Amino acid sequence: MSINSENQSEIERLYETPKLSAADKPIIEKFLADLDQGRIRAAQPIENGWETNPWVKKGILLGFRIGILKDFSDGGQFSYFDKDTYPLKALDIDSRVRVVPGGSAIRYGAYVAPGVTCMPPMYINVGAWVGPDTMIDSHALVGSCAQVGARVHVSAAAQIGGVLEPIGASPVIIEDDVLIGGNCGIYEGAFISEGAILASGVTLTRSTPVYDLIRETVHRADNNRPLTIPPGAVVVPGSRALKGEFGEKRKLSLYTPIIVKYRDEKTDTSVQLEEWLRA
Repeated sequence: MSINSENQSEIERLYETPKLSAADKPIIEKFLADLDQGRIRAAQPIENGWETNPWVKKGILLGFRIGILKDFSDGGQFSYFDKDTYPLKALDIDSRVRVVPGGSAIRYGAYVAPGVTCMPPMYINVGAWVGPDTMIDSHALVGSCAQVGARVHVSAAAQIGGVLEPIGASPVIIEDDVLIGGNCGIYEGAFISEGAILASGVTLTRSTPVYDLIRETVHRADNNRPLTIPPGAVVVPGSRALKGEFGEKRKLSLYTPIIVKYRDEKTDTSVQLEEWLRA
């Protein structure tokens, strides 16, 4: 995906400007419109992986700086007050996004592709990118700048954390055909590779070690790359015993995600229901 370099240079300039003026607002509005339509992204796939765009986060923060508080209430029982730069995302039947009634919201500046299903109540925040035929289930959150691929199921009560600051930090990235189980939490720029499955209750952060029983290794983040779940990995919640006399005596353990297998034909059969739900 091409990046609007002219828009980037303007955003970089405004970000270093101590005080914004009304004359700057059209630049930020153009940026937000491009973000909303998916023409720019906080991160995008490239030939050998992914590339992050810190300037996009700067543009989002500028939207908050220049915005003024506005009453978006509908005159009835629904009331909300937010910056005028961040209204609800405008959707219509031609958007081909299925939003089931019941309290869901998508913030302006989030791209939601045709074929996405949103089950109530769920929330998609500014800067997020959600690919086609993905399902965002009830009580799920897609945080700021999170990148969610195609045919992903974000199950009920799953939390995909937002990353706006620090500016250079990678957002959470979830590639195509991933299944995120209920009550999962994915934070601090964790990277979930194509086809992976996270069982219910898995929590991943930058400091979380993931033990791989199949490949007999431990996956960790380092200074140059986020915590990465390999393609097709099936991750379940586990535990590991605490060392030391105090922990051993009391049989204490720490939560630890464990890769117990890699996706196979049997696993694929068990997740075919997701395709039927999206049909």
